[in-house]
Amino acid sequence: MNTHLVPEFKPNFTEGSSVQTNAPGSWRLEIPAGPQNKYRLAQVDDYEGLPRRSFRWQPPFKLSLQARASSETIPGTWGFGLWNNPFGMAILKGTEKSRLPALPNTAWFFFASPPNYLSLRDELPAQGGLAAVFRSARLPALLLALGVPFLPLLLWRPAARGLRRLARRFVQEDAVQLAISAVEWHTYELSWQAGQVMFWIDSEMVLKTDQSPHGPLGLVMWVDNQYAAIPPDGKIGFGTLENPLPAWIEIRDLRTS
Repeated sequence: MNTHLVPEFKPNFTEGSSVQTNAPGSWRLEIPAGPQNKYRLAQVDDYEGLPRRSFRWQPPFKLSLQARASSETIPGTWGFGLWNNPFGMAILKGTEKSRLPALPNTAWFFFASPPNYLSLRDELPAQGGLAAVFRSARLPALLLALGVPFLPLLLWRPAARGLRRLARRFVQEDAVQLAISAVEWHTYELSWQAGQVMFWIDSEMVLKTDQSPHGPLGLVMWVDNQYAAIPPDGKIGFGTLENPLPAWIEIRDLRTS
């Protein structure tokens, strides 16, 4: 099996943010302090401009890296791992090629501050530091796009609760809360196989699940000030958060195989 020290990543960032690298497999991603009403992103990925069918990764795949963050709770989200970019989130800043929506397929380490609530299931953790996967049915993108005009119905809580229950039929997931200090260096690893995904932190397994996502997937590392909430009470929320201070993550010794 070949080992790739540095996949072909491209920087992706908003005005005032930065992506710096001073060694192979090492990056510092930083967003500035700023108000609630402006999106801020610093990201590197290996899929920008590609259709989903051309994303690079299929199982078996393994990712290993070391990372730390500027704060235990960065307003917004940050993390690293694999996903199918189901909503084209960078469209918010107008630089990403438009894609039709898709249901999520992911395997990643994901850190989300309040008011994020990113689970369809009440028994799973939905914010904080997570090792998490989503495995979704392959519904036609055009079928999902036809539902966009009905999104305002989600402002009505009974409708939002009903849609959340319905979505569980098509979206499987698993997640575990991480009991670590994110400001300290840790070694993060994930192994994506056709029938399972395993996560380790500092060589200790934290999650093993048979909810293996459908590929192909893209590799991404990011920090931003965005939030999304799909809580049990149906009060769906989406937007951006104030960053009182600059926020950054540092990544080193990234390896894929």
